[in-house]
Amino acid sequence: MGTKFLLVGALFGFTGVAAGAFGAHALKSKLAPDMLAVFELAVRYQLYHALALLALGAAMNQLQPPTNMLAGWILVFGTLIFSGTLYLLSLSGARWWGMITPIGGFALLVGWACLAWSAWARIRG
Repeated sequence: MGTKFLLVGALFGFTGVAAGAFGAHALKSKLAPDMLAVFELAVRYQLYHALALLALGAAMNQLQPPTNMLAGWILVFGTLIFSGTLYLLSLSGARWWGMITPIGGFALLVGWACLAWSAWARIRG
């Protein structure tokens, strides 16, 4: 299972760097500054969670199952919803995407809490 999180983390990293370059070069003159900032926030959170998934994939055997797997999949879901809706909001200008973004943010919080719980359960034995 850890290999899947390594793969998804690597894909999030790759697409995050590509999106960041696209935003810096192709979108800088096309988006309003506030929408460019939204796009950059999406990139930043995608890259943060790419690193988290890589770390989780590498540490899968050190954490308590099944909470470790749950944490990973929730982080994947949260990243897709959070960053995805911010990308859509910034590129389309449709502000209603921003109403869905907090669902992704909440999922990211739950994913981090599951990860902490998994580590805590492992410490307690």
